[in-house]
Amino acid sequence: MEDKTKEKLENESIPEENEEVYFGVGGFLWEVVKVFLWAIVIIVPIRMFLFQPFFVQGASMEPNFQDGDYLIVNEFGYKQTSIIIAGKHLFTVKSFKDPQRLDTIVFRYPKNPQQFFIKRVIGLPNEQVKIENGKVIIYNEQNPEGINLNENGYIAKNVITNGNVNIKLKNNEYFVLGDNRNASYDSRGWGVLPQKDIIGKVLLRAWPITKAEIL
Repeated sequence: MEDKTKEKLENESIPEENEEVYFGVGGFLWEVVKVFLWAIVIIVPIRMFLFQPFFVQGASMEPNFQDGDYLIVNEFGYKQTSIIIAGKHLFTVKSFKDPQRLDTIVFRYPKNPQQFFIKRVIGLPNEQVKIENGKVIIYNEQNPEGINLNENGYIAKNVITNGNVNIKLKNNEYFVLGDNRNASYDSRGWGVLPQKDIIGKVLLRAWPITKAEIL
């Protein structure tokens, strides 16, 4: 009789396979904390170093990017990131990728870092960019006499690039233009773009869904 009672008590102390176990309020709170910590471990690095969402505002990149387009920007390698915790600067992750000509990039407006612009890379570091008679001319080691930039892939042939520009880019400086040349405030107006202000290269358009694509 005693052995049977002991066996019954032992069996009752072991939860069935599908039986719910209640850990109390403390256990629930700990589970919430764990989920929160995992979210920080996974999401924060992605947000800081890999990808960033961006809404297009304005008409400067039409017809290729419309006002309200929702883009995902690839930051990895392009963005210089300073890690600051509790007001203390710990370290800086420098950029190690160079934007290429005709890449569409997002960057901080050099004259107001709180604003973000989207433009197309036209001139690369150490090149000379000249805008004359509606044409964009690039001077570099490969083309010391200058070459007219072929922009037929993203703007119409009849588009004229207004302005009178002749600028020599320094190391880590870029010249950027909007695709909608008559409605774009770009390097023709405010000058060169320092590489340190670049956030990243446009990776994909997520919205509107009818125009979703990898770029």
